[in-house]
Amino acid sequence: MSETLPRMILERARLWKGRTALRRKEEGIYRDIPWETLESNIRRYGRALLSLGLEAGDRVAVMAPNGPEWVYADLGAMAAGGTQVPVYHTEGVEELIHILRDSQSRFLFLHFPPIAEELLEHLDQVPQLESIVLFAGGVDHPKILSLENFLAKADGATEQDLDGRLAEGTSGDLASIVYTSGTTGLPKGAMFTHGNFLANIDACRELFDLGEQDECLSFLPLSHVFERVDGYYFMLSVGVTIAYAESIDTVPANLQEVKPTVMISVPRLFEKMYARIMERVLSGPWLKKQIFFGALKAGKAAAAKHLAREKPGPMLQAAVTLAKHAVFEKLKGHLGGRVRFFISGGAPLGKDIAEFFLAADIPIYEGYGLTETTAGIVVNTPGRHRLGTVGRAVPGTELRIAEDGEILIRGPGVFKGYWKQAEKTREALREDGWFLTGDIGELDPDGFLAITDRKKDLIVTAGGKNIAPQNLENIFKTDKFLANAMVYGDRKPFLTALLVPNFDTLEKYAQIKGIDFLNHCDLVNHPRILDIIRRRIDRLQLELPSYQKIKRFTLLSRDFSKEEGEVTPTLKIKRNVVSRNFQRILDGMYLAKDHGIHDSGFCVVESTERGGKEGK
Repeated sequence: MSETLPRMILERARLWKGRTALRRKEEGIYRDIPWETLESNIRRYGRALLSLGLEAGDRVAVMAPNGPEWVYADLGAMAAGGTQVPVYHTEGVEELIHILRDSQSRFLFLHFPPIAEELLEHLDQVPQLESIVLFAGGVDHPKILSLENFLAKADGATEQDLDGRLAEGTSGDLASIVYTSGTTGLPKGAMFTHGNFLANIDACRELFDLGEQDECLSFLPLSHVFERVDGYYFMLSVGVTIAYAESIDTVPANLQEVKPTVMISVPRLFEKMYARIMERVLSGPWLKKQIFFGALKAGKAAAAKHLAREKPGPMLQAAVTLAKHAVFEKLKGHLGGRVRFFISGGAPLGKDIAEFFLAADIPIYEGYGLTETTAGIVVNTPGRHRLGTVGRAVPGTELRIAEDGEILIRGPGVFKGYWKQAEKTREALREDGWFLTGDIGELDPDGFLAITDRKKDLIVTAGGKNIAPQNLENIFKTDKFLANAMVYGDRKPFLTALLVPNFDTLEKYAQIKGIDFLNHCDLVNHPRILDIIRRRIDRLQLELPSYQKIKRFTLLSRDFSKEEGEVTPTLKIKRNVVSRNFQRILDGMYLAKDHGIHDSGFCVVESTERGGKEGK
């Protein structure tokens, strides 16, 4: 095993000269970046940092969208002995300053000049920051370097200087400080060594048969450890070509252009895909619907046989072959036509959605991990796949369920602690190496892990019943009329929910039914819309015990947003923020004397600086 990440990648570069490492869309066309260019840029960035005075262990922050420059800065900093500190490019200056100040970063790579200009007004808060390198554009200030001027600094250090720093690196050196997404408070810096990352990469190589023939579409933020380790380091380690999506909004178009064989994603993308597919089918002619659902039935039956390691009979095999040609090849075509499988993580994947894609012969291998576990440390894989679970522990990792149901993890991928927070480290990481995840789960006899919920998210009703809100939310999001949901009710007599409609579907329904509306506010407050949502909610909850059912809901005129601080960059709901932003609405669902059905719509018409809402 290579002792450091840059040494491992540079070894691969020498092995795969002449092959494509990365692809980026420029002027409307995807262009190839060969391994030789990757290698030369890693070394050039590393030498430039050395000439600027980077010492071993110095922190180097990177705040930019996915792209080759992110990779060059990341591996270049580590090649020069630095510790990389990723920052989500969607964060504001306040969050950036917190991370720069906490990590004591000396250097910062930035993509957007306006962020640099805003940061200049607060330099007194980050006195240790010596240089800001802009990937694009320029700003006239002594501390700011254009990319061209930064790269010119490379001549101030020799290749031998960089090779010396590379040779000094060990697996125990601090490779990166990754700040948690802050769903429950200020972000904390999780410390990772090169050994942490390389252990996870080696485990992935044992589990997934990927190689030079494969191509991955990258769109999740590289600042998130899941994409960084599994969609970047691992992919390069086995020779997979990485193509960068232009943005999350262009993923459907980029799938058609890149035609990837594999992609790392969060469940939100699959939920949207599923909703679009079902909407197209259900709005189509009767015969088309019969063909689709017949094909789906055959695909699900075959998938069940496959998971049970049984062969389908001749009749079922014939039905699956027909379904493939009549329906599933078209579905695969929308995804580029070459997808072998997806890997999902970051949040729970609904079982119905996983079953749907598996029936279409597009398996989604769901995994589980946290920032502190170097991303995915439990995963379903080809040959070890069980729907409704997040799989089994990767090689070298141990799982244990504590008496209160909390999942404990121990292994070489577990982080070394929180940066400058010894007390927080002791709370999360025991002396014997077991990490307390804060998640609740169950292990079946074969070692497959099922996640129940976040320990802190569990709802305990006034009647003492424990409710896992994410389970309910995933059920609601399978409905074609719903895009998002947050269930509420801790210490309350019953459950309520904030629901976000799928407005594309809802608007079409309103037009067909002759429901007049001017905007989304009209829609969410219309009695006929509230009635159809209530009937669908009741149907989804039919088999649930009474205490697990939501009694009331409020239909929102917009989704939970990153701008309002309501979701993380990977679209996980920040429940405390959403609850605060919509507290008046949540409280209102419990004010009526009668606890019968009393649903409503809520129109967001004004937002205060920190997300407080006014509406009607």
